[in-house]
Amino acid sequence: MSALILAVQHHQVHYAPMFAVKSKYLDIVLLLLRVFVGGMILAHGHYKIFRGGKIAGTAGWFESIGMRPGKINALMASYTEIIVGALLIVGFLTPLACAGMIALMTVAIVTVHRKNGFFLSNPGQGIEYCAMILVTSLALGVLGAGKYSVDYKVIPFHYLNTAGHRFLVVVVLGLGGAALQMAAAYRPGKTQ
Repeated sequence: MSALILAVQHHQVHYAPMFAVKSKYLDIVLLLLRVFVGGMILAHGHYKIFRGGKIAGTAGWFESIGMRPGKINALMASYTEIIVGALLIVGFLTPLACAGMIALMTVAIVTVHRKNGFFLSNPGQGIEYCAMILVTSLALGVLGAGKYSVDYKVIPFHYLNTAGHRFLVVVVLGLGGAALQMAAAYRPGKTQ
């Protein structure tokens, strides 16, 4: 099916966007996207706390990239990843969860990956992965959680019923949260 439906009426051509009518396939794709992205970021948060070097190791790494104090930032990042992951999986407060994802990925890009170029295969890993998660979170936040979500069943926030409102919430809170985090905690060492 074409992305645009062409309708000719009274010698005028009208274009309707592909998502003008929700389909069950779109809802299934949104569910899969939410569960995958949510599960992935939740696993990252779990790993920071319970695996690898645990919080002490994660805190040391945060200190080394200039996110100080390391322990507080490690805990904040870990629990943010777990919370937004869980919210995405069930589809609850999805625009806010996506804003959290955007904040996380923006901070990761600025503090770690931007100096390494674009490609993930570059030494030190470029921005490719984080940028993909950021853009995916923006798309998911704007499209909404879909029919198979808690948001669809219970959310009384009618101001988030339009894509424009969701876009503003996701972008303003996501980039605003990243900016506040960077202003409060990013203290990189001097370059040699």
